[in-house]
Order: sequence, then structure tokens, then C-alpha cells
Amino acid sequence: MTSNSDAPQKHFKRLRLVLGDQLNARHSWYSKKDDQTLYLIAELKQECSYVKHHAQKICAFFIAMAHFSKALSNAGHEVLYLSLDDSSAYENLPELIQSLMKRFECSVFEYQRPDEYRLLAQLRELKLHSGQASKEYDTEHFLLPYDDIPNYFKEGRHVRMESFYRKMRKRFDILMQGDQPAGERWNFDADNRNKLSKEAIEDIPQPLVFSHPSKEVEARLKRHNVISFGNLPEELPWPCTRQEALSLLSFFCQHCLLHFGRYQDAMTSQTPHAWSLYHSRLSFALNTKMISPKQVIDAVLEHYAAHPELELAQVEGFVRQILGWREYVRGMYWSNMPSYAEHNYFEASRPLPEWFWSGETNMHCLQQSIQQSLVYAYAHHIQRLMVIGNFAMLAGLDPDAVDQWYLGIYIDAIEWVELPNTRGMSQFADGGMIATKPYAASGNYIQKMSDYCLECDYSTKHKLEDNACPLNSLYWDFLYRHQDKLGNNPRLSFAYRNLDKMTDSQREALLAKARQILENLDQL
Repeated sequence: MTSNSDAPQKHFKRLRLVLGDQLNARHSWYSKKDDQTLYLIAELKQECSYVKHHAQKICAFFIAMAHFSKALSNAGHEVLYLSLDDSSAYENLPELIQSLMKRFECSVFEYQRPDEYRLLAQLRELKLHSGQASKEYDTEHFLLPYDDIPNYFKEGRHVRMESFYRKMRKRFDILMQGDQPAGERWNFDADNRNKLSKEAIEDIPQPLVFSHPSKEVEARLKRHNVISFGNLPEELPWPCTRQEALSLLSFFCQHCLLHFGRYQDAMTSQTPHAWSLYHSRLSFALNTKMISPKQVIDAVLEHYAAHPELELAQVEGFVRQILGWREYVRGMYWSNMPSYAEHNYFEASRPLPEWFWSGETNMHCLQQSIQQSLVYAYAHHIQRLMVIGNFAMLAGLDPDAVDQWYLGIYIDAIEWVELPNTRGMSQFADGGMIATKPYAASGNYIQKMSDYCLECDYSTKHKLEDNACPLNSLYWDFLYRHQDKLGNNPRLSFAYRNLDKMTDSQREALLAKARQILENLDQL
């Protein structure tokens, strides 16, 4: 592993860039060694600062990149690894590439297609010197080829995830019996919405974690004035090598898969393992491409075939997230960028409450979900969607600020997957391109799916009292404010009928309560 100061002063024909989310050891680039090819892996200030990131996220990326660089070098490839100390002299990635192309007298620059629009634009607009050429490659990671995305997604059009998922099941022959779905059902989601029982909480396995020292990276971040937030432990618990990712996958199959589907939407604060539950926590390893979606699905299906005690509903619920949702949001992202990042259907504009950065709120569901995010740089999908996201939408928080918060705080957040999940699924800011209705809920949903309400200062049973759960009045206020846009949505017809049944005084009291809450969000 070399740095800017001790790199061998030799010339190369080809410079190949490997980004921090392109740690795919099985890429065809590495099928043979070539002493005329130099691989570049670089810690970049621009990647630390386009939003304010959780400190664990930056450190985990840098540590994983360093391990990947060492693995390539050990395999016999020529690798140039640049730390922040080495790359800080360059304003941005294009300037770095231009300098290295000249320094090593390369005639060809090659890169794998970035999964973020801003980076793809940066590399496609890169100006090289006369006689130098660039070439773009696929990352060889996703199941749906990039060039096939237009066959499934059209710009500005709603695409139903369930329809896409069924097409993917058929295309890749996953959980199929001929041309019919295994178990004669495509989707077992209705079986996977259970609240955690006392026994299930007691059975939650101690999570498999890893130990990667963070002090050295932390020192570099301080030297270069990288502003971050969140808890940074001395030992990072996240998988930062391919072997660790595979170990985590095996752990999930052996200890969590049995109960994953049934409790995938559940939340609790009654165990030290509340942050991990039965979830795989593979998203960081997947999104950095240390492992592939096909590897994950194959491992789960092999485990299922060998363990008759596993139910199809548990397995299908997990496969749907990888084969369905993950590939789906990527398709929605690339078919609608860059305009997708500007959608604001409800014209929301409120700033984030200060407690988004501390978790210091009396709303126990938000306190638990945000503080967990700050401690671990992780929360599962229901905490992100139905606790934090639901509140943000009901309160009319600015989707730009919400996007930046989600993109910064979560270790697995890369824009292709974060933006459609946040601006689309969570905030309905795209007006229904992803979701067929806003995922809006009162406090009753939180009580149904968690035990958070047991220790809360607010009560879901009350709507107008001082201790009334803020989500209750905010929910009705949200529907009332946006009746012109949502009133004809058939999936909200029941809610709007209930709103219409209210007397004028009942409705005005709820709206007044909501106004009081919205004027004092920082004090919740």
C-alpha cells in the first residue's frame, strides 16, 4: 500500500479509480494482474463535506477502503492509496486525477460508473490533456443492468414496486415454481408486521460486531477540519472487509433469519440489543459492494433449503428487500435524476428541530430512534420511515434538510438509495412517484408496533390535553392542510371520511393544537 510520498516513481499506461463504495473484489478488473495499470483509492475532502456526515460513516468508509487497497496490493496489483494527508493539496477529485495522469504519464483513465449523480457528472465532465482518453465501466454489482433501467422505469412516472418485484422474481428465477411464485403468493408482507413479544425480545441474539480502531482516522479528520457529528467509539463495530461481511451474512442466516420477517417492522427499547433486533445490518457491506446482492440472496436461499423450520414468509420478506426494494429505488433514482432531488410536493419549509442533532426530546419514539442513530449511525427501516420520517412529513420539515440529515447520519446512506427512500417513500415530496399514499400515521401506529409509548411523557390516548401525543393532532392537521392534493386518494378515503365526520369545533380544536405544536417544535 503506497501513499503520495512513497509511491514508486514509475510510469503506467492506465489509471483506474476505485471509489469508496466500489469495493467489489470480484470485479472483472481484477481478474488478471497488469503492471501497466495503477489503481487509485483516495480519501477525499469533497466526499467528507458535501453534507455533514456521522463520524462513524466517514471512518468506516476510510477503513474499508484501506483494507481493500491492501487486499489488492497483496493480490499483486499496483495500488496508490492516498489518505486525506496526501490528497488535501487538491481542490477536488478531477484536479487529483488530472495531476496523477500527468505525474505517471498515463494515456488512459478508467472508472466504474458512480452510483451518485454528482460523481457521475464530475467524472463524465472531466477534462483530460491531449492524447489522454477516459473509459467508463459498470460496477458489476446490481442484479438489474444499468442499461436495462429504462425498460422498467420512465422519467416522471409512478412505478409500482410490487409489479417490478414480480418481474425481477421471474427474470432471475428466485422463489419461483415454474412461472408461479413459491407458496402460491408473491408477497407475505401481511404476515410480517408483528409486535415483539416478551419471548421474542428475550431471544434477540447478541449482535455480531467487529473491532476496527478509529483513532488514526479521527486524527486525520481533525487535522483537516472535517466537521462531523454522532458518536465515534474507539473500535468501529461495522464490517470493513469482505470476510467480515460474509461472516455477518452467515450470522444473520443462522441467528436472525428465523424471526426476521415476522418482526421486521417491530421496535423496542426493552433490551440492549434494541438497535440490532433480528435485522441483518448488511446494508453498509452491500452499499460499499464488499458483497453482492446475488451473494446475499443465494446464501439466504441455501440456508432456507437446508432448514425446514424456516417459513417461506420469513425468507420472502428478506428477499423482497434485496431483490425488490433495493433494485427498485436504484431504478427510480437513475430514471428521474437530477430533477428528482428538487421535488417538494407539499411545499414544506420548516427547519429541523434542534433535537434532530441530539435526540433530546420528550417524544420517546423519536428520542429512541434518533439517539440510536447518533450512537450507531444506524436505524432500521421502520424507525427511519414511520418514526423520524413520519414526524418530519407531518411537521412539514424542509425535504432538502431532511435529505441531508438522512444522507449524513446513516452509515449505509449513499444518495442513490437514500434520496428515493427519503424524499419519495418517507416525505411523499415526489407527489406519488414511489408511494401510492403518504406514509402518515398518528401515535396509534407507534403504540401498535413498539413499546416506546410505555415510557413516553405523552399519551397516544389523548389528542388535545397537554400530554397528548403530538403525532395525533399533527396527523389530522396534515390531512386537512393537504386535502386539495390528497383528498381524492382512494387509500386515504377512510381517513378523510373520519375528518369529515368531525364537528367544526372538534376539527378546529385539533388544528389549533397542531399549530401550537408546530410553533414550538424545539420544545417537544
